[in-house]
Amino acid sequence: MSELAASSWSAVSVLVVDDEPGMRAILKKALSKKFAQVDTADSIEEAEELRKRCHFDLLIVDINLPGRSGIEWHEAFDPSTRRSDVIFMTGYADLDTAIKALRAGASDFILKPFNLDQMMQSVSRCIERRLVERQNFALQRDVERTYPVDIIGDAQRTLMMKKMIAQVAPSLAAVLVEGESGTGKELVARALHQLSKRSGPFVPLNCGAIAPDLLESELFGHVSGAFTGAKKGREGLFRVANNGTLFLDEIGEMPLSMQSSLLRALEQKAIRPVGAEREVQVDVRIVAATNRNLKQEVEEGRFRRDLYYRLNVLTIELPSLRDRLEDIPALAHHFTQQLAKDLGVKPVSWMHEDIQSMQAYDWPGNIRELRNMMERCLLLGKPPAEYWRELSGDTAPQMGVNMQEEVVPHLAEAPALETSGSPELSGEKPCKCIDLEGQDTFCYPTDWTLKEVEKAHIMQVVDSNEGNKSAAARQLGVARKTLERKYKEWTDESA
Repeated sequence: MSELAASSWSAVSVLVVDDEPGMRAILKKALSKKFAQVDTADSIEEAEELRKRCHFDLLIVDINLPGRSGIEWHEAFDPSTRRSDVIFMTGYADLDTAIKALRAGASDFILKPFNLDQMMQSVSRCIERRLVERQNFALQRDVERTYPVDIIGDAQRTLMMKKMIAQVAPSLAAVLVEGESGTGKELVARALHQLSKRSGPFVPLNCGAIAPDLLESELFGHVSGAFTGAKKGREGLFRVANNGTLFLDEIGEMPLSMQSSLLRALEQKAIRPVGAEREVQVDVRIVAATNRNLKQEVEEGRFRRDLYYRLNVLTIELPSLRDRLEDIPALAHHFTQQLAKDLGVKPVSWMHEDIQSMQAYDWPGNIRELRNMMERCLLLGKPPAEYWRELSGDTAPQMGVNMQEEVVPHLAEAPALETSGSPELSGEKPCKCIDLEGQDTFCYPTDWTLKEVEKAHIMQVVDSNEGNKSAAARQLGVARKTLERKYKEWTDESA
């Protein structure tokens, strides 16, 4: 058995049922070297009482017991409540008995007398199967297969965050991840787990999404009959995450009554399932996250001070997206490629004005909002700048320090209409007039057609924006595609 496999056995519980005191003592001594919890019983009746109070992953049962035999322990094989593997022992090599045992649901069958190596090999097979089941359960809760743990960006705040993650990941101490909603706290927790090289799974839990009266059972598990509706026992997430990482998101939402139980579990490195009499040892690394100010929550009496200090051994503070705007081009590219694959659409490359418009936005929803924005744009087939114009009534987001201010000169100061690369107009140019307020402006000859006026005006606005068609389209209140179509029509007409 490998050292890694042996370390994974620490959260497994075993019950030995045999009427021979010597056999119970030998097995308890041997198994206790591998498992934190090994109990014994001399009859089915005593074993069933223990099983009602505690969960056991493995039952090692002698078939020939006084009173009810091991095969007659029907409660242990009830499909609605069965949570344990069973290894039968017998001193009689009776084929009929062996068949009955296997039909009852035995995982293995060992003849007495046996040596301890035989027993440990059988135990190993059962436990490894049980650990695989736990791993699969954890994977059902884990979205790591869909979302990679790469942290995108090279902004100064992002690089500092990456360095901090690399520093604290190898430690076994609890980590508190703080940041606004949508900044990627779970992504950081996954990165911490991946870099820690812990052998167990990454198990996430949103404390705010579980009803307070069910949270204790969700974390610590429960035994059969622990409360109304508990028809069968259940392993808690602490045991599922053994030798791995348990991520407690929105820890600030945890009720005060539950915080004391969590504190005890962290300090004792043991949990007590609901309704059980004994504790189970666990080896779990805790990463907690919150978008609240926990220090303020402590001062206002909504969060336990001792739990806060226990979780706040190491802290990673995540910057908001508005504090790392330099990362937006890389993030936009990453989400576009990822979402295009997920949505089954062709990936696109955003234009400079799209990146500028994204960098001008405040992003109150942070990275989550950016990802949702990318998804909408891909589904609607609209670039971000155009989407924002339509969303805000043909007005793009206000230009910030990362965008050039658009200055629209007065038409009287605009250059001549003819520009290189633009279709030339035949006939007269607009002439200077006096408007109703006595100001100089441009007007068009009365004998021009509406089409000629439209063409002259569009080209005048493009020239006033130094050839920037995107800026001209915004000023005219039309989509850039409309402008491109007009230019194509003029080119075709002059050809």
